[in-house]
Amino acid sequence: MTSETTYADWIAVDWGTSHLRAWAIRDGAVRAEASSDKGMGGLAPEAFEPALLELIEPWLGAHRIPLVACGMVGAKQGWVEAPYSAVPCPPVGEGAVRPSVNDTRIDVAILPGLSQADPADVMRGEETQIAGYLAKDADFDGTLCLPGTHTKWVQISAGEVVSFRSFMTGEMFALLSRNSVLRHSTGTGWDDAAFEGAITEAMSRPEALANRFFTLRAEALLAGLSEARATARLSGLLIGAELAAAKPYWLGARVVIIGEDRLAQHYAAALTLQGAAPETIDARATTLAGLTAAYARLKDMP
Repeated sequence: MTSETTYADWIAVDWGTSHLRAWAIRDGAVRAEASSDKGMGGLAPEAFEPALLELIEPWLGAHRIPLVACGMVGAKQGWVEAPYSAVPCPPVGEGAVRPSVNDTRIDVAILPGLSQADPADVMRGEETQIAGYLAKDADFDGTLCLPGTHTKWVQISAGEVVSFRSFMTGEMFALLSRNSVLRHSTGTGWDDAAFEGAITEAMSRPEALANRFFTLRAEALLAGLSEARATARLSGLLIGAELAAAKPYWLGARVVIIGEDRLAQHYAAALTLQGAAPETIDARATTLAGLTAAYARLKDMP
């Protein structure tokens, strides 16, 4: 965080399970930013306001400043629950919730996530990135892919989220590589050829996934499979199985990937292998654009 005082017109906040990020916005531009490890997962309800103030104190002046927050801060276990908006609907609309605060210098609005009844699914935080992308391309008709711990495939039409599917691919990779027998075979490094081969393997036979996982361990023991190749193959098997299941979302559609650079590039490479032509866009920029769009909408509401 900058040591200089930077008064803000309003403050944008992305508050996830493990991290808190904030941006001071003045005259339409980011003037300062700060982050901490005080995510939703480690805070009791009464600890949210102090954690926030600790981060944004240098940006506060004498007047009440609007603050727009997205992410797990609005979950049932968060500061205050912001109930889901049911699709089909715009990604960011009505339903923001304002928690009670003791500090009169802040006016906090927490954005709701999105829900889908059948098949049951939810998102919280990604809807703001979707809104940010649509703020720049309002006529987009196609699929947005948001890779992460729980990757989202989102069908967009006429400015609305029509449907979406979530995949626990990132969480499964973390669990298998850190907590299963595969922790002895995976590690650092990467091998593009091994990743691409595993994508093709999983796409052709996704039902053999559990067997293919153990093969990685066996090959490490019997044939000296390197950590780099094992890691890339594990990732490729998981992403390949995800692509097989998500095929109705990306086949023949315009696909835009919103994510952090390395993971987004892995998904782009996997889709390209299947003949798709995905575009990629930075997650941070779309989050800020979405929070800005939400702030503009809230400001216009009575």
